[in-house]
Amino acid sequence: MTGGEALAAALVAHEVAVVFGLPGVQLDWAFDALYAVQDRIRVIHTRHEQATSYMADGYARTTGRPGVCLVVPGPGLLNAASGLATAYACSSPVLCLAGQIASDLIDRGRGVLHEVPRQLELAGSFTKWAARALAPGEVPGLVATAFEQLASGRPRPVLIEVPPDILQAVGDVGPIERGAAPARPSGDPDLLEAAAKALGEAKQPVIFVGGGILRAEAWEELRELAEMLQAPVVMSANGKGAISARHYLAQNMVAGRELLPQADVVFVAGTRFVQPATSTWGPRPDQTVIQMDIDPEEIGRNTPVAVGIAADLKAGLAELVNRVPRHNRKRPSREEELTALKERIDDLLFELQPQASYAQVIREELPDDGILVNESTQVGYWSNLGFPVYEPNTFLTSGYQGTLGYGFATSLGAQVGNPGKRVVSINGDGGFMYNVQELSTAVRHGINLVTIVFNDNAYGNVRRIQKENFGGRTIASDLLNPDFVKLAESFGVEGRRAEGPEGLRAALRDALASDHPTLIEVPVGEMPSIWPIVFAGRRD
Repeated sequence: MTGGEALAAALVAHEVAVVFGLPGVQLDWAFDALYAVQDRIRVIHTRHEQATSYMADGYARTTGRPGVCLVVPGPGLLNAASGLATAYACSSPVLCLAGQIASDLIDRGRGVLHEVPRQLELAGSFTKWAARALAPGEVPGLVATAFEQLASGRPRPVLIEVPPDILQAVGDVGPIERGAAPARPSGDPDLLEAAAKALGEAKQPVIFVGGGILRAEAWEELRELAEMLQAPVVMSANGKGAISARHYLAQNMVAGRELLPQADVVFVAGTRFVQPATSTWGPRPDQTVIQMDIDPEEIGRNTPVAVGIAADLKAGLAELVNRVPRHNRKRPSREEELTALKERIDDLLFELQPQASYAQVIREELPDDGILVNESTQVGYWSNLGFPVYEPNTFLTSGYQGTLGYGFATSLGAQVGNPGKRVVSINGDGGFMYNVQELSTAVRHGINLVTIVFNDNAYGNVRRIQKENFGGRTIASDLLNPDFVKLAESFGVEGRRAEGPEGLRAALRDALASDHPTLIEVPVGEMPSIWPIVFAGRRD
């Protein structure tokens, strides 16, 4: 086999269904090999490498299957790096296949096309594992290892780079086999028992969760444990959907400010816990903090813990569900109390207009299993707290990277991975233009995404901060935009303009019923700040 054929065969063996890529001279033999397996692997080519990694991330986080992107070396990988960094922040299983320069010229500084010194070392900044193939026969084993890495421990991007001469070379390739299934550690039995005892005996337990619950598919175990303890579950933005927003135990971080100080035992699972830990309302020395995470380095990183359990969350929570009943006290339902808290927080957030009304319209029109991909925009900031999420993996953020412009391309990948569901992408005019060229990709590949662009002709958050904090001196925050409706139509996307929340409702309802990609422009003015609510109690 050629190295390219070995790569394609290994992807087929691992049941990769889609590769998001952009071809270039160093990848010619890889794309030629993918041509031969088009009946098994769909190749979606983009207009910019940044979109390949974002699409792979959106695909991975909404399907639970690894997303795969394929880019040329040097500038191609650097373009894809923002998507890989976002996937890293959000614990998303993305495999990046990167080209290289010829193997005998690597790191020699000859100025070869697309050469970047120490590319493999550079990739270590936004991957958990990276390796280079230097013979066709090495390729399948590296792919198998990559998939083992994606499935074990904390899921994060991995990378394999293959030089062009290796993709072209013919060599002996042994049996192409799948990587081994990873172990699912449930945690140290003694620590699990200590945690179960503390939780069972607690008078006012509270649970904080993040995206780790969703990556581990541990939502059923979480719900069972929370109901057993009558413990409210405070979800970070990345953890939304771990418990349906319709459940009285489901709470957001604003409610968490009231719930955490009242608690005697705090159970932290699959989250960095950074906002509570860096706030004045964070854990006190007299509170027992228990943390469970698949990543041992996260335990105790942001706050001291009494019991730290390194475990797969699905297996570890199942163990707690089995152990807690031996210690659990009799607990009356907290439904009335916690429902009242939810309603009070919802009322507080609904006062922030028009963001709340726009988000409410989207929630009411989007099916329960519909996917909303958020963005760094005013309606997006509100949605991190206030948008109700009813099913797991149906609300995506950019995590701590806060990657402006990630949302549209990520949404395309989510829609590719979920053709039977509706996906809505919300954007500001500033962020949307980062990947506007992928309107072409949506039409070329029949990706029926609904895209909403809230247009205030500015980097609105920046402009408001300049006005409020710098005496009204605004600089570099105004934008000159195209006519977004005409722009969409020029690509073959259905374009609509909607005035106000009810105008958005009508346009969104029509778009969700359509079988064609649609862009809805919503002209807006300056919106009030949500940051006083978000950062209340934060330590300077």
